[in-house]
Amino acid sequence: MRVALAAAVRTLPRGAGLAYEPKFDGHRLVVLRSATDVTLQARSGRIVTSAFPDLAAAALLLPADTVLDGEVVVWHAGRTDFALVQRRAAATAARAAVLAQRLPASYAAFDVLELAGLDLRNRPYERRRALLVDLLLPLGPPLQPVPMTTDPELAATWYETLPASGIEGLVVKRLDQVYPSGRRGWRKLRHTDVRDAAVVGYTGSPRRPLALVLVLPVGDEIPLVSSPLSAALRAEVAAEVTARGAAAPPLATVTAIGLGEVPFRVLDPPLTAEVRYTSTRHPPPEVLRLRTDL
Repeated sequence: MRVALAAAVRTLPRGAGLAYEPKFDGHRLVVLRSATDVTLQARSGRIVTSAFPDLAAAALLLPADTVLDGEVVVWHAGRTDFALVQRRAAATAARAAVLAQRLPASYAAFDVLELAGLDLRNRPYERRRALLVDLLLPLGPPLQPVPMTTDPELAATWYETLPASGIEGLVVKRLDQVYPSGRRGWRKLRHTDVRDAAVVGYTGSPRRPLALVLVLPVGDEIPLVSSPLSAALRAEVAAEVTARGAAAPPLATVTAIGLGEVPFRVLDPPLTAEVRYTSTRHPPPEVLRLRTDL
């Protein structure tokens, strides 16, 4: 199942015939309910049914031959927690059953592609949305339709207030739009912030640093790998490392999205860098400059 994608925009689209949905910070997940069982498919096409047995069990209540598109999230302390979703997604089948009890998943559905054997992808979004709500509201959690509004002022309020709950922005769709399988037919407005971050290490060598390992000021203190450094920044970081002396920095590992565990060299005490980021995971934080004045 090729899922629809969204193109990034810098301002909130406005105009007649638009719908706005909160963009949840989780894992994209397609739910396929066949006549006999349930299959959960990640955006990449990988089958992840065994990692989310709680969602698979809940989806058995759907009509046979039904397909949903949405996002799996884990709520913690009143907000969605992407690190916990990652933990669930990476669990073995044996561990997944335990985590399903400790860290139950929720499914934020934003589209229905097939309903009881009827392919809906060529129907307008407004019709698909109505069918999705009628389908899921009687079932209740953990399968739930995402909120939606056609009021741009309410959408702007969501954009400003919902990040405290872990919502990372908005997705904008046309009410008359068919499902754009495999295309960037939707639009997404993510929060972008420029702040100072702690530089706790770097990947690459002392003479040629490739990226920085950062701790962003968002409260979770999870180290992140930045996007690749520019040539000027590589030279500046190398100069800072050289100024610290000849001792070899200790090695550690960090999880990089799409790469897994990667080694990095620890900086103690940390440096400070000004970074631009749209969320705590994608795209990676962009390093704008070192704050050697701090």
